[in-house]
Amino acid sequence: MAIPSSASEGVWPLQPQPDVVRGFDPPAQDWQPGHRGVDLRGSPGQSVRAAKAGLVVFAGRIAGRGNVVVSHGGTRTTYQPVTASVQVGDRVSAGARIGSLVRFGSHCWPATCLHWGLIHEETYLNPLTLVGAVPVRLLPLFGSLAPAGPGPSPPRSSAPSHTSFFPPREASGLLAVAPVVGPMAAPVTAATRAVLAMS
Repeated sequence: MAIPSSASEGVWPLQPQPDVVRGFDPPAQDWQPGHRGVDLRGSPGQSVRAAKAGLVVFAGRIAGRGNVVVSHGGTRTTYQPVTASVQVGDRVSAGARIGSLVRFGSHCWPATCLHWGLIHEETYLNPLTLVGAVPVRLLPLFGSLAPAGPGPSPPRSSAPSHTSFFPPREASGLLAVAPVVGPMAAPVTAATRAVLAMS
């Protein structure tokens, strides 16, 4: 699956730049518990802004919490708990106000925070990549490093193997990499498919 590059394409949904109270921590399996977004410290009534330009595809309540979902073509951003100031079908620009942050339903109760998500097809991604707040990691497609052909093996790095890359392939000169399931991506759960179907 090709996941579009999203680094530094967006804006923070809360201004000024908020503290990240809880980071992206997806489960190993889609049915397990995890944290499929990030929680940003805020205050009740604070304006919530679209991280990227797009189309509002959901503005309403899910399990009693106010949610707004904005489609950006191949990806969607999600915001909760929010009292929406937009309606389904509204086009918004990056940084446009889409609602107000509320305390009820906050992931960091009794404090107030915005749960911000990023989804590509059925895979949750780390939304901090939109604002360049995390490094993008690429892993070898087939495990450990292997030499590209005859000759000496490439030098081994002292860095952990998860930061290494395949050596270039002889024919194409391209690196073989794949999306990483872990701190950067996680599958969507069945509980969220209703929202995804609306986009």
